[in-house]
Amino acid sequence: MTDAQETAEDSSLLDSSLRTTGGGPPDDVALDEAPPTPLLEPRDGIPPVIADAASLAEVVSAFAAGTGPVAVDAERASGYRYGQRAYLVQLRRAGAGSALIDPVACPDLSELGAAIGDAEWVLHAATQDLPCLREIGMIPSRIFDTELAGRLAGFPRVGLGAMVESVLGFVLEKGHSAVDWSTRPLPEPWLRYAALDVELLVDLRDALEKELDRQGKLDWAHQEFDAIASAPPAAPRKDPWRRTSGMHKVRKRRQMAVVRELWNARDRIAQRRDVSPGKVLSDTAIVEAALALPPNVHALSALNGFGHRMGRRQLEQWQAAVDRAKALPDAELPQPGQPHAGPPPPRSWADRDPAAAARLSAARAAVMALAEQLNMPQENLITPDTVRRLCWEPPASADAESIAAVLASHGARPWQVEQVTPVLVAALAATKSP
Repeated sequence: MTDAQETAEDSSLLDSSLRTTGGGPPDDVALDEAPPTPLLEPRDGIPPVIADAASLAEVVSAFAAGTGPVAVDAERASGYRYGQRAYLVQLRRAGAGSALIDPVACPDLSELGAAIGDAEWVLHAATQDLPCLREIGMIPSRIFDTELAGRLAGFPRVGLGAMVESVLGFVLEKGHSAVDWSTRPLPEPWLRYAALDVELLVDLRDALEKELDRQGKLDWAHQEFDAIASAPPAAPRKDPWRRTSGMHKVRKRRQMAVVRELWNARDRIAQRRDVSPGKVLSDTAIVEAALALPPNVHALSALNGFGHRMGRRQLEQWQAAVDRAKALPDAELPQPGQPHAGPPPPRSWADRDPAAAARLSAARAAVMALAEQLNMPQENLITPDTVRRLCWEPPASADAESIAAVLASHGARPWQVEQVTPVLVAALAATKSP
């Protein structure tokens, strides 16, 4: 019997098949079926939080002896703490039950990762959790991403709560997703929420696997999952200060230098205090100061974001950053725009290269039509950046073999190349000058 069946008071509410197909009820499911069942408690109760080596060793042993896929989730403290480290790790596996692990008290989970390393890990939105799991030694060899599976299967809503409700017929509590998970001790309602997040994850995986197989997309999903699992860690962003919200208002190089100095000063303080940068100084305040170029602390304190609650010492440190930017020689000022390795923004194509603009328009329309036919988001069929690069610099001979090679060179998976190549060949051929 599955976790979902054992958790429900009335197991007859859950069929082993999907309740919905692509976001709508299958033909053989009555439209007036019973409403979703609230999932209020984990089947085995809330497990204790593992926060010492002895307890962790027991969990490692239990999960090594378990069978089948392992449901894995992690909670971060985004918006509260600096960085994206994990503050709680949740797991569930048949034969082992559920476990809640405190990675602050147990920062090295490499033994646990090794114990389940050969198993398939089931995650929801895997790319969000894998970086923080990697930091604590948990690196999967195989994954099943239930959010991505939902996208490929054509579900209109792919959040965990929406998927569990539409596929399995249960309602998960949604109230604690954005809390400060660095809080210690963690309140019991938060722990209940965390345990429930992995309670039905394997059930959801099994149902989605059946649906993907029914649609002929299971191999596609496996290729996507393998690509995620084998992807190297993301490289650090170049000039992350350029992503400051409201940066589009900053036009002059001297003003850009102020943004850079304030952003870097804020980042150093946030990292030292282990708090979210936005709690140190808002993006709005940074942009305000850059536009105003205040001459002194008094002028700075009058700006939005530097109000009366900010102490003199804080104001002086921000003014010092502004002054550093104002004192830079012109040669050291940042250049407008970011170094761009790919094609220019599409909005400029019509003026710079009308033929490329025509190719892009035709290619986008073709991809959109195919995505609708396959019942999945366009960006999961092929990345927009890949389409742009192909249309900006198409191969000399825009035949199927050449276009397939271009797509593969930009990281398209074999299934994507197979599906998209024919429509892109036709789209580029239709825009070719006689």
